[in-house]
Amino acid sequence: MKRLSLLLMSAVLITCFDMYGAFRNETLHYVISYKWGLIHKDAGTATLTLVNSGPDYKLMLAARTMPWADRFYRTRDTLTATMKRANLQPVDYTKITHEKNTHSRDEIKYSSYGNVTKGETVRYRNRDGKTVAYRTTLTASGPVYDMLSVFYYLRSLDYSSLSKTKSYKATVFSGKKSETITIRNLGKERIKLKDKTSREAWHIRFNFTTGGGRKSSDDIDTWISTDERHIPLYLVGKLPVGEVRAYYIR
Repeated sequence: MKRLSLLLMSAVLITCFDMYGAFRNETLHYVISYKWGLIHKDAGTATLTLVNSGPDYKLMLAARTMPWADRFYRTRDTLTATMKRANLQPVDYTKITHEKNTHSRDEIKYSSYGNVTKGETVRYRNRDGKTVAYRTTLTASGPVYDMLSVFYYLRSLDYSSLSKTKSYKATVFSGKKSETITIRNLGKERIKLKDKTSREAWHIRFNFTTGGGRKSSDDIDTWISTDERHIPLYLVGKLPVGEVRAYYIR
């Protein structure tokens, strides 16, 4: 369950955008399952909340493992972020992670100058009973986001015109590093949902690389409904053993 939050964020925020170009208040619920061979069991849940707050959007994603999975790898992750409503620029980002016996906190404060965005990052780690802070400044040009706000950029893309030979890219600040996310549309497919119904969906693949084009994370595959809401119905990410799958339930 180590990359539970990342797997969910790959597409889940896409649902919040309405036909008038503004994000509406929403609370979305997902079930996370673990698949390895014949084993396929629900292992966690996640809830995403978006709230309009004056000139900003306030975002939160909370994910946790179920009681049976806590015995193997207990996870409690909470991500929060603020974005400007006018242009979707990120303002700040925080990730609080409780995974097994590890407790950490990442923070980013943004500033922009023309086409250049700077992120002042702080990583807090608990070492031998003491909290140590690591500070880094990240800089990039073009679209720049974090692991929560980046998916509003994804929502602005027109998947119907995104062919298999074309891709979109953005920079993602995460902890002490920056990654390039590449988005590709693999075409329409018909998929079966957790309630046994079937839906037509866009098959979207996300790829993460660092400087020099070196792959930094496993690809994530997401199936997004083809209707006007573009709901992420299902997504799959690899683990060292097996897969994590996320299902939208309501």
